Amino acid sequence: MLTRRHFLTASAATLAAPLAPRRLWAASTLTLGERRIDTLSDGNLALPPDFILGGLPEAEQQEIRARFGLPDGVLTPPCNVTLLRDGTNTVLFDVGSGPDFQPSAGKLAEALSALDLTFEDVTHVLFTHGHPDHLWGLLDDFDEPLFANAQHMIGQVEHDYWTDPETATTIGGARASFAAGASRRLAVIADSIRLLADGEEVLPGVTARLTPGHTPGHLAFEIAGPAPAMVLGDCIGNHHIAFERPDWASLSDQDPELAATTRSTLLDRLASDGHSIIGFHLPEGGIGRVERTETAYRFVPG
Repeated sequence: MLTRRHFLTASAATLAAPLAPRRLWAASTLTLGERRIDTLSDGNLALPPDFILGGLPEAEQQEIRARFGLPDGVLTPPCNVTLLRDGTNTVLFDVGSGPDFQPSAGKLAEALSALDLTFEDVTHVLFTHGHPDHLWGLLDDFDEPLFANAQHMIGQVEHDYWTDPETATTIGGARASFAAGASRRLAVIADSIRLLADGEEVLPGVTARLTPGHTPGHLAFEIAGPAPAMVLGDCIGNHHIAFERPDWASLSDQDPELAATTRSTLLDRLASDGHSIIGFHLPEGGIGRVERTETAYRFVPG
């Protein structure tokens, strides 16, 4: 059946085809038995440095910047949407920003197209949390769900937080638009969304893990396999200070102290277990593992 979205997508593709080369958006791939994981680029964010590094002593901040090649100005972390295919299900973990957040993000349609997939091919959408770069790509220009054939799932705690009218007045002015945007989008799928509990098996071999602090009900998702993997969302939000100083309270987290506790505990476990990780804002496609150093941890891509 043709929809307004089909028409818009086809028209945009027809207009763009003669003007631009085809871009490849599958950043990296991980195979877990019969499951295949690809990370798809939704573009990148543009963040003021204090949002991530604020409060860190200047000397330590400059040392980390130099060692990791971070610019002195705006930080531009990548946005890696995780795609899981098992031969039956086609699963997205988060859906990116859509067009309403930052112009450097919202590229998921191009990423899917590079793998010859459409929105309609997606069978399940699992949200780690309700921030704009993870949730706002849910709807089309007519406020209809883009992933019309998919079952949508989010944690019960996270859903309750973003749909609570009080959140808009308690989250703080800098994030008030986050609350309005999340509430509006979740309302559209309110009658069909599945709400998840910590430890629940969401799909065969995929288990939800509560990882709070970045948001109140943030979930990571553990994927079983010969070498298990974990889709992190933003509970480990970058490859530098989050690994070097996991105990540091970051302004990027809504509850910085709780997020630091979650991050420290999770990094210790991941380093011990040797699980693969897939991070939404980690470099080189976000797939890698956690390795201990003499003083903390490091992200090892691949």
